[in-house]
Amino acid sequence: MTVTSRTPSSIDAVAEDWVDTLAELSPTLGTYIGRDDANDRYEDLSPDGHDAYIDAVRSTRDALQALPATDAVDEVTRTDLLSELDLELEFHDAQWHLRDLNVIASPAQDVRQVYDLMPTSSAEDWAVIAKRLSAIPDALRGYTATLREGVAQGVVPARRQVQEVAEQIVRYTAGDGYFATFAAEAAPEEGNLPASLARELAAGANAARVAYDELRDFLLGTVAPAASEVDAVGRDVYALHSRRFLGAVIDLDETYEWGREELARMVAEQTAVAHEILPGSSVEEAVAHLESDPARKLHGTDALQRWMQETSDRAVAELGATHFDIPEQIRTLECMIAPTQEGGIYYTGPTDDFSRPGRMWSPNSTPGASSPRCTTRACPAIICRSARPSTIAPSSIPGDGSSRGRQVMPRAGRCTPSVSCSSWATSMIPLTVSACSMVSACVRPASSSTSVCTWASPGSMGMAPGMPRTPWTSWGRT
Repeated sequence: MTVTSRTPSSIDAVAEDWVDTLAELSPTLGTYIGRDDANDRYEDLSPDGHDAYIDAVRSTRDALQALPATDAVDEVTRTDLLSELDLELEFHDAQWHLRDLNVIASPAQDVRQVYDLMPTSSAEDWAVIAKRLSAIPDALRGYTATLREGVAQGVVPARRQVQEVAEQIVRYTAGDGYFATFAAEAAPEEGNLPASLARELAAGANAARVAYDELRDFLLGTVAPAASEVDAVGRDVYALHSRRFLGAVIDLDETYEWGREELARMVAEQTAVAHEILPGSSVEEAVAHLESDPARKLHGTDALQRWMQETSDRAVAELGATHFDIPEQIRTLECMIAPTQEGGIYYTGPTDDFSRPGRMWSPNSTPGASSPRCTTRACPAIICRSARPSTIAPSSIPGDGSSRGRQVMPRAGRCTPSVSCSSWATSMIPLTVSACSMVSACVRPASSSTSVCTWASPGSMGMAPGMPRTPWTSWGRT
């Protein structure tokens, strides 16, 4: 494929400057996309930090609006970036930052989760980590100030989220929890850390534990009493998150009804599979039957990781051959064991240059026998998201940029899982996604008491720090 060279335009320059601004104002996002120049610090999570971000959004928006498009590429860049900037302003007007707290993807997790993506091969890498650990207290104090402002204005998260995050923090700060273990096990790929650096890491981890415990006290003592008893975020805010996650505006009512129909279809299919496994059984009975079979158990996290990787690789290959055109650059999905035991699988996307692939993280389960919960949720929904907004920019493609305009699109026909689910997993029914992403869920059995109206959409399933997030509750329909 021949690619015509193109001189960067003024609109290109604004877009590039905006990426630089994002990496500067949000170092966790910088880490996520592979910009390591600010890996030793955090963004300002205080109200002042948010105001500085919104000022940058407005300034970039004004600069972009003042420039004429010189060609079709400029038209796409200008339209897409203006849409993103306008949406950020709408979120600001909705005061979402004042109640941005949940159990999977909010600053409470972002501050910790960023370490999953930081380089650790050398002593120099660990020195950067030590500096970032020492910055956690200031970051969490800023976050506390923002939530405090929300309480003062009556803009608060759901109480259940507050209480669960408080419990999550206990596992971060325990004597054998995340931070203590992370510092104790720190080591470069070759040799040992200098004793002074090991002490610095231990001090930073202890400071992080104290800061998180202070956040927990604030959540339980100040936020929880003022928090909402209602889980749902409301239709207006839900619509904003839907636009952010999808990059498009959809008919929420129509999609909601479609989601209900898909749920009913999959529950019926699940029941039929249960009957194949154990004639006349319920889903729960079929699950119990499978889990009583030693041949279907995994023993230890190494076996779990191997099984995850084999299943993921097979799903990518089969779906890429039958349902999707998936560029080679995003076919790699690395399955990892997370350093926490939070119970949820989460995803971190690749760097812009794909030097770090997309990763699916499973919680670090207690050693011993475990039964696999099969799900194809990572593919293709994660792959579709990796390429959002469906075209891959030349700057993201190694080589000559010849993949400009290639799309990750479903092939003709309805998407169906390529890997059968022998039992239901904790993945949730996606209510705001396109048909190609519906393949990514194994659903709860029909007997589950959980209402479909309060199940999660994929955007809540643990995106990397700084990435757009979708609320896991609906706007409140019954």
